[in-house]
Amino acid sequence: MPYTTLISAPELQALLASGQPLMVFDCSFDLAQPEAGTQAYLASHIPGAVHAHLDRDLSLKQPAPGEQAASGGRHPLPSRERFAAWLSSIGFTNGMQAVVYDRNGCNYCGRLWWMLKWAGHDAVAVLDGGLQAWTAAGGAVLAGAEPARTPANFTLQAPLRRLASAAEVLAALGQDGQTVLDARAAPRYRGEVEPLDPVAGHIPGALNRPFTENIAADGRFKPAQLLRAEFQALLQGRPAATVVHQCGSGVSALPNLLAMEVAGLGPTALFAGSWSEWCSDPQRPVERG
Repeated sequence: MPYTTLISAPELQALLASGQPLMVFDCSFDLAQPEAGTQAYLASHIPGAVHAHLDRDLSLKQPAPGEQAASGGRHPLPSRERFAAWLSSIGFTNGMQAVVYDRNGCNYCGRLWWMLKWAGHDAVAVLDGGLQAWTAAGGAVLAGAEPARTPANFTLQAPLRRLASAAEVLAALGQDGQTVLDARAAPRYRGEVEPLDPVAGHIPGALNRPFTENIAADGRFKPAQLLRAEFQALLQGRPAATVVHQCGSGVSALPNLLAMEVAGLGPTALFAGSWSEWCSDPQRPVERG
C-alpha cells in the first residue's frame, strides 16, 4: 500500500531498504533568505534526496512569454503541465512513491505533497518530523550535490485535490457551502501587523488556525484523534468538506490541509493565491479584528 499522508522515519528507512521505486525530496526553504534552503540541503540531506526549491521548482515567478500561472499571489503555482515537465526532468515517474520533507516544521514540503496530489499522483507522503526525526532515528545523511537524474516521463492524471480561485472564493463568500480557513499567525489574521503584503486583515468570515498548531512538541504532527477534535471545535458544525485553506501565499496553509486529512476530515480545497492575491484587488472585501 502506498503512503499517502505521513510516513515515519523508521517506515522510510524500511522503504529505502526494500528497493521499491521511490524518490525523496528535500523542500527546505527560508522566505527571508531564499537560498538558505539550498545551502542547508548541500550541508546535510537524506541520501539520494532531490532538492525542490520553492521559488524555482514549485512556483512560477518568471513565466515564459504567453505562459500562465495556475494561481496568483506571491508564490504563483505553475501550470500542471510545467510541473509535470519538471518532474520528468528529474526522473520522477508515475510508478514511484514520493516522500517529501523539510527542516522547517512541514512549512514547505506540504507544497510539493499537495502539488503531486493536484497532478494526480496519490503515492506521496510527508516525512513526519522532517529531517530532525530522520537523524534522531539514526538515519544517514550526506553533504554535497547528488548526481543528476536520468530524465523520465511523468504523465498527468486527473487532479486529486481541488484548487480554488479568488473568483470562486469571492462568489461563495458568506454562503454555507464554503468555510475559509486562514493559516497565518493570529496578529496577521486580525490585521494588527502585515509584514509581507500591502493590506492587513483577512477574508471576511474566515476562521483562523495558525499552521503551527498542528505540530506537537516533538516536531511531529499531533495524533489524529487530537487533530480531529481541534478542527471540529474550530468548525463548530460546519462540514469539513466546505473548507478552503489559505495563508499568505498558499504555502503554509498546507499543514492545515494535511492535518485535516490525517484527522480523517479531508480532502479539502486550497486557495493557492491566498491573502497576497486576495488583497491585490481593492474591490475584494477585507475584514479586521
